[in-house]
Amino acid sequence: MPPKSAARLRDRISEDGFAIISHVIPARAVGRLLDGLAHNSLSRSRAGFRHALRHPAIADFARHPALSSLASKIFGTDAIPFRASLFDKSRASNWLVVWHQDTALPIQYRRDVPGWGPWSLKDGVTYAHAPAEALENIVALRVHLDDSTIENGPLRILPGTHKAGVLEDGSIHRLTSEIEPVDCVAGLGGVIAMKPLIVHASSKSQSPQPRRVLHIEYAPSLHLQEGLKLAVA
Repeated sequence: MPPKSAARLRDRISEDGFAIISHVIPARAVGRLLDGLAHNSLSRSRAGFRHALRHPAIADFARHPALSSLASKIFGTDAIPFRASLFDKSRASNWLVVWHQDTALPIQYRRDVPGWGPWSLKDGVTYAHAPAEALENIVALRVHLDDSTIENGPLRILPGTHKAGVLEDGSIHRLTSEIEPVDCVAGLGGVIAMKPLIVHASSKSQSPQPRRVLHIEYAPSLHLQEGLKLAVA
């Protein structure tokens, strides 16, 4: 990606909170990943599975040169994948997600730091709800392992809402009536880059086609404020 294109991408994500980038990962690389997941031993929920970097195939995929390069261009420096989740929406496993922000981060060791919390434990990983200044230094790359369409429950986003900081439920509800949502569709191998504070949701699929998405989060460093450190999950 030329320097001017990288700058435009950073500006777009800074302004809108997201960007859709087509044809990032070749279909053959997606196929190899799916083959590697055929004997997946991770604990699965109805929606898919979290803490997916524990799976060697996903850990390798998160460092694919195209993804590493894209994340680095967004930050303007090298980026590290620290958490991944696989969302597997289909006719057999169908759900909706209400409007929300992603505010919880996996932390190596708990430290009672002002602005962090409440704390929780999920599958052996310590989590804390983070303040806006920490979440601003995170970006998620949502890699589409199938074609995402209007019919199969795509990600929906309220552009620009990442600028409002961490919001209460009432504020999120108010924004849904004020801002026109964007349906984020992308073909197989396409990527949606998004900030965790962007208000987003997804509806149930109305299609027999699956919608598998690998959601990988990156940061320029695992080190946070006052001795806190991101856990790899």
